[in-house]
Amino acid sequence: MNAKKRALGKGLSALLDQSGIEPQPIYDIEKDLLPVGTVGKVLLESIESNPYQPRTDFDEEALQDLAASIKEQGVIQPVTVRRGQDGKFQLISGERRCKAARMAGLTEIPAYIIIATDNAMLEMAIVENIQRENLNPIEISLAYKQLIDQYDLTQEMLSERLGKSRSSIANYLRLLNLPGEIQIGLRNDHISMGHARALVSVDDIQTQLDLYQDILAQGLSVREVEEIVKGLGEEEKPEPPAPKPAVSPEMKEKYLGLQKKLSGFYGSKVQVKGRSGGKGSIVINFSSDEDLERILNLIQH
Repeated sequence: MNAKKRALGKGLSALLDQSGIEPQPIYDIEKDLLPVGTVGKVLLESIESNPYQPRTDFDEEALQDLAASIKEQGVIQPVTVRRGQDGKFQLISGERRCKAARMAGLTEIPAYIIIATDNAMLEMAIVENIQRENLNPIEISLAYKQLIDQYDLTQEMLSERLGKSRSSIANYLRLLNLPGEIQIGLRNDHISMGHARALVSVDDIQTQLDLYQDILAQGLSVREVEEIVKGLGEEEKPEPPAPKPAVSPEMKEKYLGLQKKLSGFYGSKVQVKGRSGGKGSIVINFSSDEDLERILNLIQH
């Protein structure tokens, strides 16, 4: 039992520096109440859902399969709960097992009872689901955002603590910029993560929705959608401006002649630079304050 408890704590500390699980006092096992830190049978009707559970979608067919397995073999892995009020327990992890156990007709379930803060409940629920890949892409995105907002983390900090690449976390968070209709489609597995990543790179919302409908109607592959999006990007690129006409050779010759004449007049290096459209500039160089005064006097007279 202690080994199981240590493993649980290690999983949390991998996410945050402090797990939020308090040190456990020693309980008298002879008391009617189940001691904290042990596994015991808990009535299913006394278990309340975890308010911080990131998972909202459960595969009904998979639940039926799990219920059939539980009916035959029982619940092998205990759920994790904390004590609530009025003899109730709050579920920390194991919601699928609880749902399937109820479907199987069980009235009680083995539960590992711990003391945990609200923060720890949030962490454990999210980490368990992410590590087991039980969440759909939108649930993962919302879970990442919840952790970032709750603990004021950067994407880099979150990537280090979850062992995920920063680019992966950024890609999931970008999904939350998609219109609600497309997010629902991704939740319901109507489109894949690859489709969604292609759609999120489209700036115009209506274009995103139109392309989403094309995916559903035509069964477009991820590759096909990426090619369409690439084509949209090329259409939006502005045409390069027409090159400005260069200064004609005749004008260049005139500028050089003027440059020599002015250099001789001012006794300093003079640059005459011509541009298209008859525009240009004259630059007179000077070597000292006295030289500048001399040139200014020549200009004024």
